[in-house]
Amino acid sequence: MPLPKLARFLHLVQRLHWRLVRPTTIGVRLLAVKEGEALLVKHTYLDGWYLPGGGVKAGETLRDAIKREAAEEAGAGLKELQLFGVYSSFLEGKSDHIVVFLCEDFTWKQVGNREIESVRCFAFNELPEGTSPGTHRRIAEYTAGERAVSTPW
Repeated sequence: MPLPKLARFLHLVQRLHWRLVRPTTIGVRLLAVKEGEALLVKHTYLDGWYLPGGGVKAGETLRDAIKREAAEEAGAGLKELQLFGVYSSFLEGKSDHIVVFLCEDFTWKQVGNREIESVRCFAFNELPEGTSPGTHRRIAEYTAGERAVSTPW
């Protein structure tokens, strides 16, 4: 089975597991913006474009988690980070809490790994087809000058 198909299959198995176990998870996402553009990633196992991010590992701080995820997924080096918002999602059978950090001073490069198909910056008003609804909402909040605490993803 080719890697992208295997990754998609394993992701589906994980989602089934979540429906059975109903875990509580904590994740981080990065809203990296510069000059009217947002940095997005396209995974090999999901359709569409997303803010970089992922799960927080045991013993890891939120700040360390977003720095690790940004480097792994987008080859991003982050300068000053700000808390942007805290969100909750109860889809996929889990109680997922997502902490979004904002970074307006960063570097990035295309990374080569099995998880990420592509990394690109897109103008706020020219987001690609298939951009996730949550990603659209976070960018809209940013452009409107809004911040969120404990709202739905």
